[in-house]
Amino acid sequence: MAQLRHLHLGGNFFSGEIPPEYGGWRRLQYLAVSGNELSGKIPPELGNLTSLRELYIGYYNNYSGGIPAELGNMKELVRLDAANCGLSGEIPPELGNLAKLDTLFLQVNGLTGGIPPVLGRLGSLSSLDLSNNALSGEIPATFAALKNLTLFNLFRNRLRGDIPEFVGDLPGLEVLQLWENNFTGGIPRRLGRNGRFQLLDLSSNRLTGTLPPELCAGGKLETLIALGNSLFGPIPDSLGKCKALTRVRLGENFLNGSIPEGLFELPNLTQVELQDNLLSGSFPAVVSAGGPNLGGISLSNNQLTGALPASIGSFSGLQKLLLDQNAFTGAIPPEIGRLQQLSKADLSGNSFDGGLPPEIGKCRLLTYLDVSQNKLSGDIPPAISGMRILNYLNLSRNQLDGEIPVTIAAMQSLTAVDFSYNNLCGLVPVTGQFSYFNATSFVGNPGLCGPYLGPCRPGGAGTDHDAHTHGGLSSSLKLIIVLVLLAFSIAFAAMAILKARSLKKASEARAWRLTAFQRLEFTCDDVLDSLKEENMIGKGGAGTVYKGTMPDGDHVAVKRLSTMSRGSSHDHGFSAEIQTLGRIRHRYIVRLLGFCSNNETNLLVYEYMPNGSLGELLHGKKGGHLHWDTRYKIAVEAAKGLCYLHHDCSPPILHRDVKSNNILLDSDFEAHVADFGLAKFLQDSGTSECMSAIAGSYGYIAPGKRSVLITVWKCL
Repeated sequence: MAQLRHLHLGGNFFSGEIPPEYGGWRRLQYLAVSGNELSGKIPPELGNLTSLRELYIGYYNNYSGGIPAELGNMKELVRLDAANCGLSGEIPPELGNLAKLDTLFLQVNGLTGGIPPVLGRLGSLSSLDLSNNALSGEIPATFAALKNLTLFNLFRNRLRGDIPEFVGDLPGLEVLQLWENNFTGGIPRRLGRNGRFQLLDLSSNRLTGTLPPELCAGGKLETLIALGNSLFGPIPDSLGKCKALTRVRLGENFLNGSIPEGLFELPNLTQVELQDNLLSGSFPAVVSAGGPNLGGISLSNNQLTGALPASIGSFSGLQKLLLDQNAFTGAIPPEIGRLQQLSKADLSGNSFDGGLPPEIGKCRLLTYLDVSQNKLSGDIPPAISGMRILNYLNLSRNQLDGEIPVTIAAMQSLTAVDFSYNNLCGLVPVTGQFSYFNATSFVGNPGLCGPYLGPCRPGGAGTDHDAHTHGGLSSSLKLIIVLVLLAFSIAFAAMAILKARSLKKASEARAWRLTAFQRLEFTCDDVLDSLKEENMIGKGGAGTVYKGTMPDGDHVAVKRLSTMSRGSSHDHGFSAEIQTLGRIRHRYIVRLLGFCSNNETNLLVYEYMPNGSLGELLHGKKGGHLHWDTRYKIAVEAAKGLCYLHHDCSPPILHRDVKSNNILLDSDFEAHVADFGLAKFLQDSGTSECMSAIAGSYGYIAPGKRSVLITVWKCL
C-alpha cells in the first residue's frame, strides 16, 4: 500500500472512523471516502499526505469535532470537499497555506466564527462554498486578492455588514449567492461589468439602494434574484435586452418605475416575479411573439394601470398569471383564451370592466381562477364549464347579473366557489358540487334563492294575471288568499328542504363522489372495481395501493387510505395530497388524476408507474440491476421535480419525506416524485429563494441522517 496513489471508497455504506493509518500512504494523490456513514473525528494524520491533490470526505458522513488544522500541511492539495458531514467549530486559518487549492467546499455543516482572512491568500481558488453554516462577521477585505474566483457562495449564514465593492471587480466571477444573511448597504455598482456574470442571488437580506446597471454587460446573466430586500429605484432597462435571462425574481422590494421594455419577449425567460413593489405604468405590450418559454408572471400588489393588451395571448407557454391588487382597467381581452397551458390566473383587486370573456373557457388546464373585486358586468359565461379541472372559482364583488349557469354546477372538479356580492338572481343550483357549498358562497345577491338562502319569493307574471282575473274580490279576501298560499308555499318548501337533507345524510355515507383534476374517462365505479386483493401492489401505514385498469385500457394506481376513526383529525395525508398534487403539474412529479370519497373512505387515483419505486430497484429483489447512467438520470430528474416544488410553486411546497421509496419510475425509468402526505406549504414571505439544500449545492443527505435537520429553500 505504500505505493498507492488513488483510493476511492465513496458511495458505499461503510461505517466507523477514517483509519489514521491512511496518513502513512505518502504517495497518495487522491482519497475519497464521501457518501458513506462514517463517524468519529477526522484524523489529523491525514495532514501527512503531502502529495495529496484531491480529498473528498463529505456527504452522508457525520463526523464529530472540526476540521484538523493539520490539513493545512497538504501543500499539493487542489480540491478539498468536506461538505455536509457534521463539522463544527471554526474554519482553521491553516487552510490558508494551501496555495494550490482551487476548490474549497465546506457547505452544510455547523461551522461557526468568522471567515479567516488568511483564506485571501488562496490565489488559485476558483470555487468557494461556505454556505449553510453559522458563520458570522463580515466578508474579509483580503478576498479582494481572489482574482480567479468564479463561484462564491456564502448563503444561509449570519454574516453582516456591506457587500464589499471589490466583489464587483473580481474578473472571473460568474456565480454570487449571499442570500439569507444580514447584509446591509447597497449592491456593488460594478457587479456584472466583467462580462462573465451568470447568477446573482441576494435574497432575504437588508440591502438598500438600486440595482447595478451593468449586471448583464456580457449578455450571460441567467438568474437574477434579489427578493425580500429594501431595494428602490427603477429596474435597469438593460435587462430587457439580456437574452440569456431565464429567471427574474425581484419581488418584495420598493422598486418603482415601469417594467423594462422587451423583458417579456426574452427567448429564454421562464419566470418573472415583480410582486409587492411600487411599479407603475402599463403591462408591456409584446411586439413580437411573447417569450416562448415564459411560464410564470407575477405582478401582484403594484401600482400598474391601463388595459391588459391583447398580446397577452401570445405567451403560449404561460402557466401562472398573477396580476391581482393593481389598478388595471378596461376589458379582460378575449385573447386570454389562447393561453392553453394556463393553470392559475388571479386578476382580482383591479378595475376590469365589461363582461368576463367566454373565451376563457378554452383554458382547459386552468385550476384556479380569481377575478373578484373588479367591475365586471353581464352574465356569467357558461363556457367556464369547459375548464374540466377547475378547482377554485371566485367571481365575487363584481356587478355580474343573470342566473348561475347550471353547467357550472355540474362541474365535478370544483372544490371552492364564491359568487357573493353581485347582482345575480334566480335559483341556486343544488346539483353536483354545489350541494356541498354553503351560503357564504352566494351572499350579497338579493335576487338569489334556494337552500341556505331561503325560498324563492312568490310573484312574477302569475301574480299580475290573478289580479286582473279576480279584480272584483274584496281586498280582505285577496289578503287572506295570498296569506294562505304563502303559508302553504313556505310549509311545502320547508318540508322539501328537510326531506332533501334527510335523504342526503342517509346516502352520504354510501355515495361516492369523484373529484377530477383533469378530464377523466372513468367513474368511481370503475375505480372501486380495482380494489381487489389480486390487484394489490403495495401496502403501508397510510393505506393500500392497487393497480387498476380503466374502461379505455389505461392503467392507474389507486391508494385506499386507512379508514379514519370518527372524530379523528388524522387523515393519513389525504389533505396534503389533494392540496399539493391537485394543484401542480410537472414532468417529474407524479400526477394525481383525482379522488373518490365518501364519509368513511378516500381513494386517491394516480397515474400508474410500471417500474415501481427506486427503493425497490435499489434494495429489493431487483436490487443491483440498475445501471449507473440510469441512476444518475433518475437522480437528476428527481432533483428537477423538487426544484419545481421549491421555487416555481407559490407558495413553495416542502415534501418533507424524500426517500428512494417515494421516487416512482415510469416505463422509461423516468423519475416522478410521489407521496405528498407530509408535504407543507411554505407561507413565510421572508423566506428566500427555495432550494432543498440539505446537501448544499453539490450533494444530498437522506432525511434523518443528521440530528439537527437544516431545512433550506433554494434551487440552483
